Amino acid sequence: MILSEFSKYLQQFNKQIISNETSALKILCEWVKLVINKNPKNHADKIVHKEILLAENNTGDFLIVGKSESGRVLVNALYNYALSYENFLMSRWLENKKAHDFNISN
Repeated sequence: MILSEFSKYLQQFNKQIISNETSALKILCEWVKLVINKNPKNHADKIVHKEILLAENNTGDFLIVGKSESGRVLVNALYNYALSYENFLMSRWLENKKAHDFNISN
């Protein structure tokens, strides 16, 4: 349920991930921040509020932590999903490329 909500949000940024403007992990942080900073409207929002803590410093570094064991499992699942989704997008992008597409002249 929560992965599904995050997945819907993440899919909006496919072009930015492929063009390396952002990463799936940065989007995960933005999504968690978005969910935590609003009033929970559904069960997924309520669970994120209850189970996840987001800390961010002035330079934009962030830390997402589970408040309990189930929160840590959730954070780990979201983290792994973000990484695997980014790898999936990049492998699909790479699928139609040829070796000469990457020639770099010195």
